[in-house]
Amino acid sequence: MKMPDASHQFPLQSQPRREREGEVARLIEHWRADLGGTYRTWFLWEERLKNFRSIRRGLQVVIEEIKAGTFGAAYRGSSLETVVGSIAEQRQLFGGADHAFLWKPKLRIPDIYENGDHQRAFGRFLDTCICCQGSDELLAAIQALDRRAIKGVGPAVANLLYFLHPTLAPPFNTAIVKGYNALTGARVKLGSFPDYLAMRGGLAELNETHKHLLSNDFGAIAGLCFDLGKGRLTAPPLQDDAEARSQWEASLARVHEQSARDAKTQLAAAASDRTHTEIQGWLRDLGHGLGFDVWIASNDRTRPYLEGVLADGCLTKLPETLCGAGDEAVRLIDVLWLERTGGVVAAAFEVEHTTSIYSGIVRMLDLALGGSGERVRGLFLVAPDNREDEVRQQLARPAFRRVADLDVRFLSYSVLEAHRADMARFGSGLKALDAVAVRLKT
Repeated sequence: MKMPDASHQFPLQSQPRREREGEVARLIEHWRADLGGTYRTWFLWEERLKNFRSIRRGLQVVIEEIKAGTFGAAYRGSSLETVVGSIAEQRQLFGGADHAFLWKPKLRIPDIYENGDHQRAFGRFLDTCICCQGSDELLAAIQALDRRAIKGVGPAVANLLYFLHPTLAPPFNTAIVKGYNALTGARVKLGSFPDYLAMRGGLAELNETHKHLLSNDFGAIAGLCFDLGKGRLTAPPLQDDAEARSQWEASLARVHEQSARDAKTQLAAAASDRTHTEIQGWLRDLGHGLGFDVWIASNDRTRPYLEGVLADGCLTKLPETLCGAGDEAVRLIDVLWLERTGGVVAAAFEVEHTTSIYSGIVRMLDLALGGSGERVRGLFLVAPDNREDEVRQQLARPAFRRVADLDVRFLSYSVLEAHRADMARFGSGLKALDAVAVRLKT
């Protein structure tokens, strides 16, 4: 691979370095405070963190199918579509991320669907990246993939790598590249691995310079560049130009005004979040009423609910039998009901109000197929009534073939609301839920 041109990373600027760094720091501070920017809506979004394990798990399925020769010759319906779809659902940064992997029949690309050798090379690349321990191994894998010159497979794969190694591989899309060039004066182009690596080096330098404001997770600086590329923010001028600087100062004021308007949107999102919390609260109280101990997802325990917090009266730690591979994912399951003697999980609930159903299914798989080996008697996806078809479509994906044997059921909000009081008053165990939940096994 040709080494990246230094001008990609270190463009000449007429502005003094220290003054420039100060302006970039001001830009970052405005970005962090912007309620509608990617820092608040995506980087600090708890669902973002939940996606890392599920996407890694999904890529492992892709690798296994390629090794076994069962991956197929189409993107639609493949395990890769499942993974890329879960990335694209994070629209704050990755809207349209699936486009690079879609089959273009006139160009016959990406050439990992029709060309078996290229498909296997792509699988080996993913396998190497999952297992690599540092940047040297990751960069070597990228260089090896670039040498294969697989048509239609370019730096968009970085969006997969980011969810494997967020401190090693930044995401890559049109808006991020545009924003990076505006911020640094670089000339990075899409579609080139050398350009991607040049941008990666430049982002690492920015991270180091502004580490008190950013993160070693490349998602933060990538989000800043994305908002610059989309025009939500304006980069400070590269030249020492008084008029340009005045215009930039005015743009910062406009960002502040836009953020205030976005506060209304945030209130609507908070109402949605309260609905999710409310459903968890219903399941908590119902579990106690039916005679179970209850676990609330570790990242939701302190959410306000009624006169206290969601985890009031619930377990403070999971039994040791649930510790091991996938333990962290199990801790993030929205609600668990456990037998009061023995600590066996009787039922697991994932509340999918508006977020991706994919991640919830993966967490249930981690619970059902790992841990103590005890079969979980009830696995429930809890969602608004109008999401039942979406749940069925997700469970029909090839990546979830094993789910069919687990008897996952759908529990709608309306059914839970209508029957929870009577179930808690007159019921015991899981019989009442068995009677009202919809079986999804095909």
